[in-house]
Amino acid sequence: MRRINNTDLDVFPLALGGNVFGWTADEERSVAVLDAYAQAGGNFIDTADSYSAWAPGNSGGESETIIGNWMAARGNRDRIVVATKVSQHPEAKGLARDTIRRAIDASLRRLRTDHVDLYYAHFDDADTPLEETVSALGELVREGKVRYLAASNYTAERLEEWLKITEAESLPRIVALQPHYNLVERATFEGGLRTVAARENLSVVPYYALASGFLTGKYRDGAAVDSPRAGGAAAYLNDKGRRVLAVLDEVAAAHGTSVATVALAWLAAQPTVVAPLASARTVEQLPDLLAVADLRLTDDELQRLTQASA
Repeated sequence: MRRINNTDLDVFPLALGGNVFGWTADEERSVAVLDAYAQAGGNFIDTADSYSAWAPGNSGGESETIIGNWMAARGNRDRIVVATKVSQHPEAKGLARDTIRRAIDASLRRLRTDHVDLYYAHFDDADTPLEETVSALGELVREGKVRYLAASNYTAERLEEWLKITEAESLPRIVALQPHYNLVERATFEGGLRTVAARENLSVVPYYALASGFLTGKYRDGAAVDSPRAGGAAAYLNDKGRRVLAVLDEVAAAHGTSVATVALAWLAAQPTVVAPLASARTVEQLPDLLAVADLRLTDDELQRLTQASA
């Protein structure tokens, strides 16, 4: 287990993404994945109030509902660290105070719980004063509806502003950051965001940890993959992507493990990262993700991967 900085939350070193629940995985499949993750020692489940509003026939909140039903059926709420997000639900867009308060109550109903362990501002809301957002989120902590706060998809500059507001107003601080970060997408995080995370002791939970599936190794020259994410993943099949895959293949062979596990292990070894975030549509996809808990790459292997992906 790893501790999220400045909290009492001990989490499994792989966060299980709930974005597929109610989308590419129906409730039965989702429950099977959740059961297998928990049985392997996993306890860190990530979702959002908007998952998966984009799917035909969905309205948002489907993932939270499935997770809530699962926790209620298994009686395991106290053993699970639940992270969800606010700002993108079709009926709760943005981060105005009233929107946040409606959104958290709706999330708690769907999750069938009285509190969320980690509550992310999903996307910045330029139309709402940051002071209003930060104050409203702080109210939820004081009321016990949320244990800790976090941010996703914020720039370093806006994070700095957020932190100044919490200090000036003595409001609850954010403890975690969820950026887009993986072996083939490094520039967004490795700069100002990482500097802020390191200085402020924020725990980082990177999403798209496997680059929409590209870092599983199944997207290669001549390969045809039937997946909703195929277009996005195939875009990484360029010179850099091929270099990364070549080193991933070598390191995976040396450890007798999968390319996906090595890619996650590189991410888990990066400064400030507490747990990569990845999702599984089926139980069969889960072992390669869970194996990151036991894989330690050598300094030389980490360096080779870093250089290949530069």
